[in-house]
Order: sequence, then C-alpha cells, then structure tokens
Amino acid sequence: MPTPFDQLLHLEPAASGRLVAPVAPDRSARTYGGQFLAHTLRAAQTTVENDRAVHSLHCYFLRAGDVDTPTELEVEHLRDGRSFSQRQVTAYQQGVEMFSTLISFHTAEQGLAHQPEHPFDVPGPEEVTLTYHDVWEAMLPPEQRPWPGRARPMDIRYINPPTAPEGVPILEPQLMWMRIREPLGDDPALHAVGLAYLADATLVDHVTLPHGFRWQDERLTGASLDHAMWFHQSCRADEWLLYDQRVEFTGGARGLASGRFYTADGTLVATCMQEGLMRWADA
Repeated sequence: MPTPFDQLLHLEPAASGRLVAPVAPDRSARTYGGQFLAHTLRAAQTTVENDRAVHSLHCYFLRAGDVDTPTELEVEHLRDGRSFSQRQVTAYQQGVEMFSTLISFHTAEQGLAHQPEHPFDVPGPEEVTLTYHDVWEAMLPPEQRPWPGRARPMDIRYINPPTAPEGVPILEPQLMWMRIREPLGDDPALHAVGLAYLADATLVDHVTLPHGFRWQDERLTGASLDHAMWFHQSCRADEWLLYDQRVEFTGGARGLASGRFYTADGTLVATCMQEGLMRWADA
C-alpha cells in the first residue's frame, strides 16, 4: 500500500505533455510550499540520467496554491552538458502559473572538501518531545485548531521554541530535528525530494522573531517569496536531520532566513535561503 509521501509524489502524464501532481494531504488555506518544491524536483528528475543528482534549485512562489486543485508540471529542457543538466519547471493550477523553479543536476565528482564545524551540542531527537505542530497550534485561536499542517507526512521536533513574551527580540538560531515520517527506500533521488519537502516547513516563520513577534500573529500578512537550496551531499530524509535556522535580515516588508541541514553525526548535507513577505497591519 502506498505511503502518504509516495501518494504525494505520484505524477501522472497528461495529454498536454505535462505531468499532473495530486492534491495536498492537508486542508490548509494555501498549498504548502514544500509540496511545490517536491513536485517540481520530482518532475525534473524524470528527465535526466540517473547518474545526475540535484545540486541546486532556485524557486519563486508566484501565487498561493489551492490545496483542492491538482497541479500540472511543465518541464523545460534548458541544457545537458558533459556533467551538468538544467531544467526549468513551472507549476500550474487551472492554467495559471503558481510556482517556478530552475533546477541544476551534476554528475558525481571527486574534489576538495570542507565544511564548517558543527557548532551545537543539542539533545538528540529521542530526547526532544515537543513537536513543531504543538508549538504552532498553541499560538492559534481555538477555532483554528487543529492545525491542518499536522497532516503533512513529516515529523518535526522543536529543540528551543521561543518562549519570550511579545516585544522581546529572539536572536538565537532555531533548532529542530526533522524527517519524512515513513521509510523512503534506498533511491537517493527520492531522499533529495524528501529533503526539499522538509526545507520549506519552518524556515520563513522565524523572520518575525528578532522583532519579538510570531508568524501566526493576526496583524501579519506573510507569504514565502522565493527559496534557494544547495544539496551538498546525499542523505536519508527518513532519518533525523538537524535544521539550524537563522534570520539574516529584515527590512522593506521582507525577511530573509537561512537554514542548514546536518545529519546526526554533524555532516552538513544542504543549505537553504528563503525570503518572505512581512507586512504589519499597524505599520
């Protein structure tokens, strides 16, 4: 029987030559951005040789998606070189562009290697019981509970959720353990898709913290604007990964956040950047 994540990634060919992706598993007001990331990456993977793995993607969230509407994916072949391939993938709903991404693939090569030392001594995922869903839901008014995001096939355990009162800046990195909820098998391409699906789950939520506010604040009009991701090394997205997330800058009604994924042994496997809209009703 297919798992929820398998079902989410099941792409059907359409008569137009596009691929059709299924509706979202949750009933949120808009399509989860990680679903667009996962769908477009999976569509692009179907057009490249198996020896080429994704190494970067650069995306724009153009419109809010409808969770009840299937998504059509159009893959444009930009280039196939000796060691790199590039694809442009556009996601449509009812003929309207919702999301666009440029994805680059690279054949494995040997070369110089370096990563910054992992800076944290944190409790392991088995020692952390508070989930991100619990933290998010606690900030919602009762009529908006339960939070629809609970239906997404991922586990997120929050190491250091913000507890300061409103108006007190929070500047420390936000640290979470994440994984896809069910086993994904041994295909590295599928684990890359899983990692992309996880990457959007929490990153932009933190851009309000330096100002002493929360993303759930009703005075905020917020949305993801763009997302970039670099895949450094293969990993298993169904095993716990530490997501180190920081706010790099806020201004001009926008906030920029960075994220780094580490395996449990401290190996850096991916780096992300995401910018979000942050407009305040009383500004």
